[in-house]
Amino acid sequence: MCPKWRLAFYLPAFLLAILFHPSCSSGPRAPEKGTPAFYWQAAQERFAAGDYRKTNDHLDQLLKSDNEYTSRAQAWRLVLLTGMTASHMELADSFENGARANKANPVPFRRYSSDFRNEANRLALQKAETFLDFQKKNKDSEIWLDYGFPTGSAAPVMQLTKASTGILMATDEVETAQRRAVERGVLMATCSAVGAPGDTAKALEVFKSGQVKVPRAQFMMALADSLYHEAGLYAPRKLDQPDRANAFCDLAMNALKEVPESKESKELKSKIDDTLKKLRKR
Repeated sequence: MCPKWRLAFYLPAFLLAILFHPSCSSGPRAPEKGTPAFYWQAAQERFAAGDYRKTNDHLDQLLKSDNEYTSRAQAWRLVLLTGMTASHMELADSFENGARANKANPVPFRRYSSDFRNEANRLALQKAETFLDFQKKNKDSEIWLDYGFPTGSAAPVMQLTKASTGILMATDEVETAQRRAVERGVLMATCSAVGAPGDTAKALEVFKSGQVKVPRAQFMMALADSLYHEAGLYAPRKLDQPDRANAFCDLAMNALKEVPESKESKELKSKIDDTLKKLRKR
């Protein structure tokens, strides 16, 4: 074969090799592993996939240092942990009710209830730590919620209704209940954060606008309400830790200090005051 024919024969394959070889790609380079950009991208990807546990892990790693993502990651993690904590509290209560309903075999229900309540405690403590750091570092008048609209449904989780009535479920069905409860919890927490509690349609419209920023006072009101409810995790018939119940009430009060007085804020403050009075009598 003459040189010219050889060149004509090999040239197309040579060009394809150049075009598709990874080292020659003109696309953007992936963030270096272990950097804030890497954890931010990983959190976005896992959140879009509905893997909220891993999303939380990535945000936790990102927040170990101050960086360009800190303020957005703190706000996102606070909403995420609000939903995850609330859902595990609901799971624990449902299985606790199931233990009472199924007098013949309450043990599996009590075990699940204990596990879910302990997980709620772990998540609530992470939230408290993140909230304190957020208050110290973030003074923005608007809070940026830089993540996609959550998956899941606002409808009650069918499996939790079964659990609360004493119907024993297989392990995979309990796992489904946990996944759907967490999806619903994060969805509801997002609705509250954007000033649309319980209204998924309204919240979705907010996210359709692109960059989502909400007034700080609105965000803090949602946090105050959730922190107050998390104090209930430490009630006498639950984890029975009055010091932590008191601490979460104090955190809720601190959040309310940044909220202009309104009917809603006054009602919440009254509830917190009543709870603190009861705690002092113990």
